[in-house]
Amino acid sequence: MGSRSFMLALIVPILTISFITTAVANFYQDFDITWGDGRAKILNNGKLLTLSLDKASGSGFQSKNEYLFAKIDMQLKLVPGNSAGTVTAYYLSSQGPTHDEIDYEFLGNLSGDPYILHTNVFTQGKGNREQQFYLWFDPTADFHTYSILWNPQRIIFSVDGTPIREFKNSESIGVPYPKNQPMRIYSSLWNADDWATRGGLVKTDWTQAPFTASYQNFGSDACVWSSGSSSCNSSTWLNEELDAAEQERLQWVQKNYMIYNYCTDSKRFPQGFPPECTNSA
Repeated sequence: MGSRSFMLALIVPILTISFITTAVANFYQDFDITWGDGRAKILNNGKLLTLSLDKASGSGFQSKNEYLFAKIDMQLKLVPGNSAGTVTAYYLSSQGPTHDEIDYEFLGNLSGDPYILHTNVFTQGKGNREQQFYLWFDPTADFHTYSILWNPQRIIFSVDGTPIREFKNSESIGVPYPKNQPMRIYSSLWNADDWATRGGLVKTDWTQAPFTASYQNFGSDACVWSSGSSSCNSSTWLNEELDAAEQERLQWVQKNYMIYNYCTDSKRFPQGFPPECTNSA
């Protein structure tokens, strides 16, 4: 642990870079609150959105627009204290039984334990592509930026500008890739104490409710889907990929902070790993 702290002190100042968005939006303009019976609130003239969870219900919102390829980011401040059993989800998804989905899920913790950042990618209704990470900061103390780059070649998950996961287009080896179904942005705060904390062993402590997560500074540079076609703000990011320095940062995160990778779970895949594991970090 001491060596990790030393490494962190050396490297994090290099890794923590600002992520500049091309269009910073207002929550009233870009999102609809979809459920929660008043537990979700848009505040500060549209600059802040909060989701709350109590024993009766959680809450959620979704984007007004659908997108077919996007570069998006959102700043989140997660539920503080004893958040065990809660899940804050932030993701892109299409609809239907063969839906595509790009997931961030933040699994709550007992006070003093780290949050688990759970990621997944669904294509044509098939997921089971989980990678999980600890973070190199306390995600409840302040806002941090969680970004998704989704273009025809790759999906890149980034935290404060540091890439943590890349899922490449592997259609050439028979793996479906999300490129035909427009997706909306969704977020929700909900109770998942049947599985979220230590496999469901730790239950939600409702004496700590209401649990609240906060959102600000949504930014997008995206291809908006409307009437059967998409319109892009710009095209530079449609061919974006990780450069050598970003690849190095990705490898550092995966070496030091990844705690689960389906592509190395031989017990789960005794007949061999999924084909995309040879082509995707």
